[in-house]
Amino acid sequence: MSAANEQRSHAESLFNLCRDLHPDALALKLAAVLHASPALDFRAMSAVLLRKLLTHRDSDAPFWPRLSSASQTSLKSLLLAVLHQESDRSTAKKVADTISALAVSLLPDSAWPDLLPFLFHSVSASDTPPRLQESALLIFAQIAYVLADDASFIGSHLPTLHTLLLAALSHPSSPDVRVAALSAAVNLVTSLESAADRNRLADLLPPMMRTLTESLNSGNEATAQEALELLVELAGAEPRFLRRQIGDVVGAMIQIAEADGLEEGTRHLAIEFIITLAEARERAPGMMRKLPQFLSRLFSVLMKMLLDLEDDPAWYTAEVQDEDAGETSNYGVAQECLDRLAIAVGGNTIVPVASELLPAFLAASEWQKHHAALIALAQIAEGCSKVMLKNLEQVVTMVLCSFQDPHPRVRWAAINAIGQLSTDLGPDLQTQYHQRVLPALASAMDDFQNPPSAVLNFCENCTPDILTPYLDGIVGKLLVLLQNGKQMVQEGALTALASVADSSQEQFQKYYDAVMPYLKAILMNATNKSNRMLRAKSMECISLVGMAVGKEKFRDDAKQVMEVLLALQGSQVETDDPTTSYMLQAWARLCKCLGQDFLPYMSVVMPPLLQSAQLKPDVTITSAGSDDDIDDSDDESVETITLGDKRIGIRTSVLEEKATACNMLCCYADELKEGFYPWIDQVAPTLVPLLKFYFHEEVRKAAVAAMPELLRSAKLAVEKGQAQGRDESYIKQLSDYIIPALVEALQKEPETEICASMLDSLNECMQLSGSLLSEDQVRSIVEQIKHVITASAARKKERAERTKAEDFDAEEEEILKEENEQEEEVFDQIGDCLGTLIKTFKASFLPFFDELSLYITPMLGKDKTPEERRIAICIFDDVAEQCREAALRYYDTYLPFLLEACNDDNADVRQAAVYGVGVCAEFGGSVFRPLVGEALFSLNNVIGHPDALQSDNVMAYDNAVSALGKICQFHRDGIDAAKVVPAWLSCLPIKNDLIEAKIVHEQLCSMVERSDRELLGPNNQQIPKIVAVFAEVLCGGKDLATEQTVSRIISLLRQIQQTLPPAVLASTWSTLQPQQQLALQSVLSS
Repeated sequence: MSAANEQRSHAESLFNLCRDLHPDALALKLAAVLHASPALDFRAMSAVLLRKLLTHRDSDAPFWPRLSSASQTSLKSLLLAVLHQESDRSTAKKVADTISALAVSLLPDSAWPDLLPFLFHSVSASDTPPRLQESALLIFAQIAYVLADDASFIGSHLPTLHTLLLAALSHPSSPDVRVAALSAAVNLVTSLESAADRNRLADLLPPMMRTLTESLNSGNEATAQEALELLVELAGAEPRFLRRQIGDVVGAMIQIAEADGLEEGTRHLAIEFIITLAEARERAPGMMRKLPQFLSRLFSVLMKMLLDLEDDPAWYTAEVQDEDAGETSNYGVAQECLDRLAIAVGGNTIVPVASELLPAFLAASEWQKHHAALIALAQIAEGCSKVMLKNLEQVVTMVLCSFQDPHPRVRWAAINAIGQLSTDLGPDLQTQYHQRVLPALASAMDDFQNPPSAVLNFCENCTPDILTPYLDGIVGKLLVLLQNGKQMVQEGALTALASVADSSQEQFQKYYDAVMPYLKAILMNATNKSNRMLRAKSMECISLVGMAVGKEKFRDDAKQVMEVLLALQGSQVETDDPTTSYMLQAWARLCKCLGQDFLPYMSVVMPPLLQSAQLKPDVTITSAGSDDDIDDSDDESVETITLGDKRIGIRTSVLEEKATACNMLCCYADELKEGFYPWIDQVAPTLVPLLKFYFHEEVRKAAVAAMPELLRSAKLAVEKGQAQGRDESYIKQLSDYIIPALVEALQKEPETEICASMLDSLNECMQLSGSLLSEDQVRSIVEQIKHVITASAARKKERAERTKAEDFDAEEEEILKEENEQEEEVFDQIGDCLGTLIKTFKASFLPFFDELSLYITPMLGKDKTPEERRIAICIFDDVAEQCREAALRYYDTYLPFLLEACNDDNADVRQAAVYGVGVCAEFGGSVFRPLVGEALFSLNNVIGHPDALQSDNVMAYDNAVSALGKICQFHRDGIDAAKVVPAWLSCLPIKNDLIEAKIVHEQLCSMVERSDRELLGPNNQQIPKIVAVFAEVLCGGKDLATEQTVSRIISLLRQIQQTLPPAVLASTWSTLQPQQQLALQSVLSS
């Protein structure tokens, strides 16, 4: 307890020594002090230290098992005796914490038989003092999750506990007992797995809510806030428990939120309860949307809180970005909650409410109301984007009118609202309203002598053609602001210029000569600590301008800029200096712009970049409910999460720098290809372990994306003789390091989206490694693919369960659809990975394919999504095409599916199916022959469909025509050739699937060359059609035929010209389009 650090650490060392060498003596001594010391602070400290000992989890020797059984027995009795007699409430709570910590480890083995009888008696006995009742209930709260796991407890004791909680929640005199009972009830409800068990406790809800209302009625807001925090926890973890009385519960919370006389903290917690309930979508989808009347009242409360804004003079003179001057905690909470509410319940619910309220606020006389309406509109845009896009005209007009408001804070809010809407409603907003928004933003720059961030947001979703007409005005104004004396203004101008250049690309060349001198001047002169950010922004701007205008225009200045960056890189930079992160990104952009010319700078760029990529996460772990000294500083760069009984604090700034560096490494490898080779041996061991870096998604994504780039770089270096004499064994060594690591990371990856990226990278790595993959590696990849399919199926099943919830609605269906689309991406990548393995190993992969069939064949079922069916068919198509005779044994299983899928409602499924029919026709020989009639019928349905040539269907059509051609080629004796071959010719040329087009048009050539009887028809009557097809193919250039096929077509046309009678030739020519006639004249005359 000593404040002096030295004394304290000495005492701690002694304590740890006693713990390790004399556990029994230490534990019993602490218990004795706790039991008998008259000094309150000694008793409290003993409780804390005992808890620390009992939860000490040294891997070699946990503390409790090292005690003799006699000590264990004494300790258990002493702790209960102390709890029974301790009169100080705060110390009693600490003792309860200690008992709970021990109980959690002993109860699962029934190693503390006296505990539950003691607790039941303490809560129920009529003579128990409230303080002991409270302590016993707090222990029940902490061990609830252990009890809920114990079937015998649920069977025998749940009814008893239920009765005790009912009584304690209505304790006649002690609010502390009522809140402790509420805590136990909430933890019990949220720990019970079965809905039936939870329903047995349903009648606890009214007294649980009374705990809150009685505290408020008696003016005890501190207790009310404790109760609210517990109810918020319940809303997040088990919202369904509230369903039967949802109207009453939410109604009560709204009343609290509306009560101006209550403390802000109380009202904010009531709002938090409703928002948490709305966000608990996975457990109770759509429940809150059934209560529009309450949502409308909540929206009104939040709008009213947005009015709590003072017109602070500091706002007008802000030298640094002090846009928050005058904002209160009410204002901040309202902003955050509007955003969360809109995302949670969606636009169909929120937009009608907003449409009623916002126009009234805008029509009012007070500037605060105008301001609040604009802030609200910006906050709800992300969650309501789909609905707002349908009313875009109204939304844009509403905001642009406020650009003329007499109050500067309203004008500034309007500008920021346009910025937010540009992000959330782009690119539709940009495409439809640029002619109104960009001039308004340009005049806003004159108004505030400040480039609003809205310019940046608007440009981010803009194409060069939209931006070009406005560039003169915008760039001119930004150049003026760049010379403004205020640093904040200059920084804003640099950010806006960077974004304008990035969006306008080569259109920016015209401004380059005017802009670059200013940018270089800032880079070279902004050297004080006070303007570090200005210099950092100038780096960002220069590198983006360079990328926009291209290497030729930028080359000379690039050299100068790089010299400055090199000098900076060599100087000592303080840890909080933004320059580092900006410089890392600027180097990477310069590399993208200069390509191989950047190589000489790599030796300077790489060492600090590797250092940033190797940063260790700055993590502190403390006990979640402990009294240990936690530095509860308001450090915004530290994010805390609670996992089980641990609280983990992570410094995010370190993670962001690490993520940026990893992204840059990937960028260099991608850009420099074999030029990156010298760095692979340092980069691979840095990035490979980060495939499992769970502190930060961006770090994992960058590591995943870099894997194939590193392998490609090594492979190119070896192939081009730039690998210092290393050969293919080096590629194998790298591949053996990367591929197993990717496979292992895939197994543990929690995010579906990253899972899909990992499969994509794995596929690229397999393509690069090819036959270097060992059989064991292939086996582990296949096992992992099975695992991914199973995990995906489980997630889909869980989503299907959610659709059965009684409140499931259209908004919820939309969200599930988006989640399932991510799942489809995973399946898509699985199909690609298997395709690569089949193409690489051909028939030797089939034993693995046999194992996978159990997972793939069910994907063909009618109950599966079109995408799953398509992928399963594509995998079989690959097997049939690559394994040929060896694949014939699968035809019986897969061909019936294929023929049926030719009539699937989904065009992509049809395309995969008809392609497969073509492959089977080519390689299936006698196994395919009995099915020729059925195949013709299926293909004819696709080709003859009235909508066959609509854009969605043309790829299936082209593949069906190609498959028909293969039946004509390989099964001529099984068809009525005089009908089928001319029917095939009548479909030519095909022009959409360019791969199939080349195959089909080459086949046509071969048939004409061998004077195919059925093709030419009686008396060569099909020759005009053939000439017309050839003319169209020639008009298509290289797209529709290979160079070789084109020269064969030309020589065939010359033969036709020489052999056909002039009259026939003339009539053939006359049937052609003018463009085709010209094409033929030019090739035949040359």
